[in-house]
Amino acid sequence: MKNRLPFIITTFSMALGVFIAILFGINESYFKDKIADAIKKNPTYLSLETPEEQTKHFKKEKDKNWRYYQRFHFHSTGISAMTLALLILLSFSLAPKKIVFYTKYMLSIGGLLYPFVWLFAAEYGPIIGRGAAKDKFSFFAYMGGVFFIGLVMTMYCLIKHSVSIPTKA
Repeated sequence: MKNRLPFIITTFSMALGVFIAILFGINESYFKDKIADAIKKNPTYLSLETPEEQTKHFKKEKDKNWRYYQRFHFHSTGISAMTLALLILLSFSLAPKKIVFYTKYMLSIGGLLYPFVWLFAAEYGPIIGRGAAKDKFSFFAYMGGVFFIGLVMTMYCLIKHSVSIPTKA
């Protein structure tokens, strides 16, 4: 089971990305309306004096926060697809089993958690500001580093150790 878990984590990550895409397709306006309502309660928006400043700020923030939801989808599905390919490749690596084991977990856990920085930034950005939201959930951004270390370790396993591809006898 412990050798299958990275595959399960990665498949779950891919499913999350696809699930939010389905939600976008079903009711994209829900997300956009939620962003718009939260921005109108944001102290920065309320402190702007002229309607032109408010309109300009509102449009910029609405577009950026909607993009954050999309980034969650893109990163979740893209990273998980790449991770799945790397996990399969690592399964044939002749590198020491412990290195392969930890590399698979770094890839799958980092790949699962990193996209959440964008989801939480999209959820809380309109309320507390985009920068503050990304700072608040920076733990998830650091998971991108875990994924990157897993990527470097994958390259090590593939370059330093050969790959054994099964053949029919």
